Amino acid sequence: MAHLNGVFGEATVVVVAHYSGLTVAQITDLRTRMLDAGASFKVTKNRLAKLALEGTPLNGIVDLFTGPTAIAYSNDPVAAPKVAAAFAKENDKLVILGGAMGETVLNADGIRALSALPSLDELRAKLVGMIQTPATRIAGVLQAPGGQLARVLNAYATKSDAA
Repeated sequence: MAHLNGVFGEATVVVVAHYSGLTVAQITDLRTRMLDAGASFKVTKNRLAKLALEGTPLNGIVDLFTGPTAIAYSNDPVAAPKVAAAFAKENDKLVILGGAMGETVLNADGIRALSALPSLDELRAKLVGMIQTPATRIAGVLQAPGGQLARVLNAYATKSDAA
């Protein structure tokens, strides 16, 4: 229970899902995908999860813990929802019930909306690309006048040689 309390207290996002009917191989595949994305997947006991939720910002999702539930969680607000939603599309045995991001309780549609957003790494790559693009343009503009001057001087030199 202490581990779950730590998860609920520290995770940026938690996805709650039913996993009934998934084989061990499928759950292992899902866990591997989660780890690759920087997230985790854990089968939970409802009673322990409800106790662990007490006193955490995620207390609003306590009603989702009925039946065979599991949680996916991560510090990246998009990683766990992205992997869970992709796996749920491939396998209808994983049913996303909802979750929470911070203190905001999300339904299944909210989790799917989060999964459509770019991850932190993708956003960082876009930001770096946007920062580098103006620098490349500035370098091109600064080089252009020098190149034009060289072409003009070359034209005069060629013209005087021909004369």
